Amino acid sequence: MSIQPSSRKPRVAVVFGGRSSEHAISVLTAGAVLSAIDRDKYDVLPIGITTDGRWALTADDPSRMAIADRALPSVEQLAESSDGTVMLPVDPASREVVYSEPGSVPKALGDVDVVFPVLHGPYGEDGTLQGLLELSGVPYVGSGVLASAVGMDKEYMKRVFISFGLPVGPYVVIRPREWENDPAAARKAVVDFAADHGWPVFVKPARAGSSMGISKVDDLAGLDEAIEEARRHDPKVLVESLLRGREIECGVLEFEDGPRASVPAEIPPVTAHDFYDFEAKYIDSAEGVVPAPLTPEQTAEVQRLAVAAFDAASCEGLVRADFFLQDNGEFVINEINTMPGFTPISMYPRMWQESGVGYAELVDRLIQAALRRPTGLR
Repeated sequence: MSIQPSSRKPRVAVVFGGRSSEHAISVLTAGAVLSAIDRDKYDVLPIGITTDGRWALTADDPSRMAIADRALPSVEQLAESSDGTVMLPVDPASREVVYSEPGSVPKALGDVDVVFPVLHGPYGEDGTLQGLLELSGVPYVGSGVLASAVGMDKEYMKRVFISFGLPVGPYVVIRPREWENDPAAARKAVVDFAADHGWPVFVKPARAGSSMGISKVDDLAGLDEAIEEARRHDPKVLVESLLRGREIECGVLEFEDGPRASVPAEIPPVTAHDFYDFEAKYIDSAEGVVPAPLTPEQTAEVQRLAVAAFDAASCEGLVRADFFLQDNGEFVINEINTMPGFTPISMYPRMWQESGVGYAELVDRLIQAALRRPTGLR
């Protein structure tokens, strides 16, 4: 079966929203991607996933997918029906998408050639949607099942990086049963960790992004509250030591000849916030410096590490790799993001813009890479 019929333009389904706490960020990203897709080159089908998991046909209106008066958008606001459902094919021999409403005959929406999933967090960026698309035989933008899962779970991400000899910072994990069955022992593990590495520590959900649920904890008094805040997003909690240094980011993009790194960016200290949290990123629009003021040797090293992390986790398509440049001059990988934000202020597209790949070209390259890549084992 050919990837695309020659008689029509490739059809791109942009899937966004989702059940995670990053639902609104996904809607923002979808608005930017929909604005950038070349409509002379591709047909587009926007599909939103509501916060309760319903796949909805949505308006193709990027202007409604933006922050308005500090209020975040949602798929529920964009859905064309409150109970209509979009269904992807379950037969790899067919790529026809169907729309149905209660009491009505299902309506075929046509074939989809590639899915651009701009979901962030669990139930979208973590390999679950990627597995569904693999079963359906539909190509998609971004990493596959394994890399998506590794990129979402910060514990196993660090374990993979360590196994490849890449530098990571100290951390300890609080698993659900540990906190639920013996919180005193879990608390002691963090206290012992802080005794070795010092306060403050950062307490975060192990499988979330966009700085959701993260707390900076200065001493034992604030630990329980921080753990409970993280557990609102994920029952597994990661505790990391404070790494003193500069925050550096680097984008990786899959080209025809393999992955390449962008110029890096620096996230400067955020004076109005204790750290680079959700409000700083998306509400108050903290600005990064692109390119980062690094020496040529530092730039080359962070680019090398970014591509090495991409390869270590078996990533595809794109990755944003986040680092700390410590005071001793060494880089430490904080995390990778296999579907970084594409909002107008997001660092990933800004880094590639500075590297000579504009936003529309970036979106096009990702779609073309997905069309070249088969589903299944590869």
